[in-house]
Amino acid sequence: MKKLSLTYCRLLILSAILWMHEGRGFASEYCFIPEDSLHTDSLQATADERVAAPLPQDSVKAAATDSTALPVALDSTAIGQQSDSLLRKLPLTEKRFIPDPQRALWLSLIIPGAGQIYNRKLWKIPIVYGGFLGCLYALTWNNQMLSDYSQAYLDIMDDDPNTKSYENMLPLNYSIAGREEQYKEIFKNKKNFYRRYRDLSIFAMIAVYLVSIVDAYVDAELSSFDISKDLGLHVEPAVFNFGRNRGGASVGIQCNLNF
Repeated sequence: MKKLSLTYCRLLILSAILWMHEGRGFASEYCFIPEDSLHTDSLQATADERVAAPLPQDSVKAAATDSTALPVALDSTAIGQQSDSLLRKLPLTEKRFIPDPQRALWLSLIIPGAGQIYNRKLWKIPIVYGGFLGCLYALTWNNQMLSDYSQAYLDIMDDDPNTKSYENMLPLNYSIAGREEQYKEIFKNKKNFYRRYRDLSIFAMIAVYLVSIVDAYVDAELSSFDISKDLGLHVEPAVFNFGRNRGGASVGIQCNLNF
């Protein structure tokens, strides 16, 4: 009996020792932290804090850079304001005027020369109105001479001795006695001559009017036509081969027009 109790007590003590040993292993595995690791971690943390903390020299350098950056920023702002003021003072480029061909056409139809004024080609105005004035002068002159020779021809053809307006067409104190038939033919030819040139003057005036209209329309149409900078004529020597039947090759000049 005593042996059984002793054996039972020994088993209890052994189980207690084993239980305590397992508890210490569990704590060491999950909760125990060596002192060496704690010491190294603390040292590493202090080192990180020292690195992160700005040194006095670094603070001085940062202050210096900030102090130099502020004037640079101020200078750039001043330069920007100065450039803006200069841009405001610069004259703005004028927008290119492109006339409307239809408007130029209708203006020229209504008023001769108005299309050239609309196209801003004022140097053409004296040409247009000079042509009109020349044609008008020729029309007036030929019409007046036609009227005078027509009346002289009528007077020399009738039998009324009081109608002698044809004498105004002759030199002073000039007599045509005995040569009436000859002067009848002369007056008739003169009348036809001035009638012809009077009609030509009218056609010339119409031609000047039409040319002014066409010029205004074409000028307005070509105002937006872009001429390339490569426009030019190049002259260079060249060899021309006409084939065997024509005597072989020959040397000449070649012209190239680029547009």
